[in-house]
Amino acid sequence: MRHVDVLVAGGGPGGSTCARALVAAGAAVLVMDRARFPRDKVCAGWITPRVVDALALDVDEYRAAGLVMQDVTGFRIGVLPRRRHVPARYDSIVSYAIRRCEFDAFLLRRSGADVMDGVAVAGLRRADGRWIVNDAVSAAVLVGAAGQFCPISRYLNAPVRDGLVVAREIEVPLDGARCAIEAREPELYFCRDLDGYGWCVRKGDYLNVGFGRRSSHDFQTHVRAFAEWLRASRGVPERALDWKTWRGHAYRLRGVTGRVADEDVLLVGDSAGLAWPESGEGIAPAVDSGLAAARAIIAGGGRVRASEAPAYARAIGATATAGMTLPTPLARGLLRVPAVARYALDRWFLRTTDRRPARAA
Repeated sequence: MRHVDVLVAGGGPGGSTCARALVAAGAAVLVMDRARFPRDKVCAGWITPRVVDALALDVDEYRAAGLVMQDVTGFRIGVLPRRRHVPARYDSIVSYAIRRCEFDAFLLRRSGADVMDGVAVAGLRRADGRWIVNDAVSAAVLVGAAGQFCPISRYLNAPVRDGLVVAREIEVPLDGARCAIEAREPELYFCRDLDGYGWCVRKGDYLNVGFGRRSSHDFQTHVRAFAEWLRASRGVPERALDWKTWRGHAYRLRGVTGRVADEDVLLVGDSAGLAWPESGEGIAPAVDSGLAAARAIIAGGGRVRASEAPAYARAIGATATAGMTLPTPLARGLLRVPAVARYALDRWFLRTTDRRPARAA
């Protein structure tokens, strides 16, 4: 039996961020993930300067390693099926587009934790005040960071379908193909009911195209329609428009997960259902919650009491819901106004109005 202080189930941004902070504090940490890294992870994938700071990430060092970190200085916003888009441009870098297959592997490698990839959490039980995983590892604390289907989250909560976002996307190399999507300006195209949107994001010599909605009703019809709209309206390489080859995934928005903590167990990122309700963005909440989980474990002397669960849920924003809403026709019309479109980006996508600091443990 192997003994560790903390077992982190999931090696994505939330899990690796938590692991790194705990290792820095002197904990023996094991990260277990069913995938082998670098893993094939398709994601629109952009991170703001605030997240870069929270990760203590050196952009130049990252790029020097041959990894993609595309500067973003603006967006183009539209409402389907109109072809007209509204530009929202900034005087500085407001985000960086990254490839998750590179980003996740980089963060996990630099965490300093022991890694057991290619191994799923298949067995979980409590014995003598510790967690026994797969009858092979004994841990004082568990951190669930394995996404929507995290076994630690399923241990704490019954399955729910409320607040579920469904998405399909693809990421392809351009290989010199003509592409009208500007590298520094990702494109976002909202559904008329504003319950979902499609996107095109350049990442150096790669292009990510996808579509997501807060409802699975007629989802494939929406995906097909978006791909056909792109074919008719935008200069996107044909290999990115075969929507049947787009990868599918699902995750929960914040505010619907029942328990995110209990005795010696914490959930982070998509395992806790923390995606922002307006945009579906999950990387920043994963990083923030990973740091919060590390702080909670360190503050508890290497343990977590069940009585601290409500405070932890508030700290990671698990109880928060969507903010201001407007009647759909009004909101749809306002998105065609450049100043309003930029305000929507600032508030709900870039979160520049969120002044809560993301602090390393």
